[in-house]
Amino acid sequence: MAKPFWQTTPLAEMTTEQWESLCDGCGKCCLHKLVDDDTDELYFTDVSCQLLCAESGSCKQYATRFDIVPDCVVISQDNLQQLYYLPNSCAYRRLAEGRSLPSWHPLRHQGSKDAMVAAGMSVVGRVINERDFAAELEDHIVTWPLQDTP
Repeated sequence: MAKPFWQTTPLAEMTTEQWESLCDGCGKCCLHKLVDDDTDELYFTDVSCQLLCAESGSCKQYATRFDIVPDCVVISQDNLQQLYYLPNSCAYRRLAEGRSLPSWHPLRHQGSKDAMVAAGMSVVGRVINERDFAAELEDHIVTWPLQDTP
């Protein structure tokens, strides 16, 4: 049986289809983040982008997201090393660091996100949409987006 592409193809040589399929759809990159001005420490909040669906963890307007949220980031081979805020569980980060995809990754489950959600690695059911948010971001700092599994 042939090894899966992520074990044999370097990130820089992946096709667009392979690259896109690495995204597990966890939604963590769509959370608002804070950086401490004194320590440069990164903090995740449970407040999401207006386009993130809390029930599915997916972008509601993926094809037109840049028209609505101009600072939405594209994760590409060109900027991957600069995206320090990607969570440790992110497939792009894991592969760039020489680690493999985790056991819950959708590519290991015929594209299903169920194992990821069950492992607590998704934003599903855990976030507040920025449109429904009226408090201070500092009051919504959470640590669960930093969790990682083998």
